[in-house]
Formats: sequence, structure tokens, C-alpha cells
Amino acid sequence: MAWRLTPRPDGPTGRALRRFAGNGAALAGLAIIVPLLVLVLAYPLWLGHRPNDIDLVAMNKGPTLRHWFGTDGVGRDVLARVMQGGRISLLVAACSVALSTLIGFLVGAVSAFGPRLVDAAAMRLVDLAMTLPPVIFLLVLASITGSGISPTIVVIALLSWPVLARMVRARLLELRERDFVVAARGMGAGLGHLLWRHGLPNAIDILVVYATLQVANAILLEAGLSFLGLGVPPPEASWGNMLNAARSTIVLEQYAWQWLFPGAALVLAVLAINFVGDGLRDAFDPRSDLH
Repeated sequence: MAWRLTPRPDGPTGRALRRFAGNGAALAGLAIIVPLLVLVLAYPLWLGHRPNDIDLVAMNKGPTLRHWFGTDGVGRDVLARVMQGGRISLLVAACSVALSTLIGFLVGAVSAFGPRLVDAAAMRLVDLAMTLPPVIFLLVLASITGSGISPTIVVIALLSWPVLARMVRARLLELRERDFVVAARGMGAGLGHLLWRHGLPNAIDILVVYATLQVANAILLEAGLSFLGLGVPPPEASWGNMLNAARSTIVLEQYAWQWLFPGAALVLAVLAINFVGDGLRDAFDPRSDLH
């Protein structure tokens, strides 16, 4: 008898990676964000200036060989501040998204796997959080917690988790009726086992897509708070407070490099992350194979 070896079909992860690799916009976003991350994280190794170093001879000077992106009103190197601002903005975004993802997953999963009373209480909490006007809620929280990196992370995280909680709950409500979950319950599995052994693996695609897209949103929220003076305070650099420092008419008209470069970095980062997030969302969607 002749045996013919046939290749095994791709699993869900393989198909998702193949769909992602075929998405031109997602690959373009990846080609932008990866070099940007490397530059931002490694800038002290290749840039001779520090964000708060003052060059009194070069105040408000345009781009030169010494200061590639020019200097600001007190002689600080704009390129160094853009790089440091990227570090701060991405740090705030990554930490706030990690915190909001954890909160959203726990609330959604506990609501799905817990008793009816817990489910009802968790969903009323989500409904309350979602009915609050986001801008007003953000400003009130920021004014209560004050400015700084840690308060900004907490404020953005508290604003972002309710949507994820609903998405996770919807996914796991269907999962809890499956035989293997019912069997685990029958064998005495506790809530912790159900969350980490069954809930997390089956919601990982939602978490990855949410986290990627939410990073871009968190960068914009941090920039908005810092622009209003409620986020990262000077002299620490962030893209938002750099734009705030350059908001005067004189700077806008005569020293365009002081707002052009941080603004461009902000736009590029947000667009690239959104492209990657959209690509991941399409890659994890099984219906994409039907198109």
C-alpha cells in the first residue's frame, strides 16, 4: 500500500499570520512603528544631546547639522525632546493599556463565569462607566489625581476598560456552555481555574486586537491631557506638552519646527499602530477567508 503524505492544514494561528502577512497596510504600519520604537528607545546611544540640555547660543534656531530638528525657546534640542517624548508617550500608553486590559478581562470573565448576581452587578458597573461623558470624566479624574506619569496612566486606564469587558463577556458567555467547561465545573474547578485555563486562551485574540488599537488611543489621550496641562508636566518631554509649549502664534508662524516634528511623530505613531491593529483584527477574523 502506498502512503501519501499530505501537509496538515494550518491551525488558527497560522491562518491568522498568513492573513496578516497579506495585509499591505498592516505591514506598512509595522515598517513604521518598529524603526520608530528602536529610535525612541536607543536614542541616548546615537544622539549627543539630552532632552533638557540648554544651548543658550542656539535658542529658537532652525534645523542645523548640530541640531537636526532645531531648538526650542530655551535652546533645548527638539530631536532629543521628540525622542524622549516618544518614550514617555509610549510608556504611558503601554502601561495604561496593560492595566485597562487586565481590568476589562477580569470584569468580563468574572461576569461571564460568575453567579447571576455577580454578572448583574458587573454589568451595571460597566453600564455606569460607559454612560459617563468620556471627556468630562477624563478631565475630572485628571484634576483629582493631578499631573504626572503615574496619574496619567491610571486616568487613561480607568477610562478605557468597559468596552473590553463587554467584548470578553460576550465571548465567554458562549464558551461557558461548552462541554469541556461544563465538565470542569462538574469536577469542582474554581473561578480562577476557569479564568486562566479556559477564559484567557479563548479571549486572547480579542485582547491582542484591543490592546493594539487602544495603544494608539492612549497616545492621543496622553497628548490631549498633556496639551491641556493635566498630563505629563514640564520639563519632562512628551509629544503633548511639546505641542502645548509651541501653541503661541509667534512659534506657529516663525518657529514651525518646534511643533511640526512632535506633531508629525504623533501622527505617524498613531497611524502606524492603527494600521497594525486593523491588520490584526482582520487576521483574527475567520470570516476574512470568505472574502
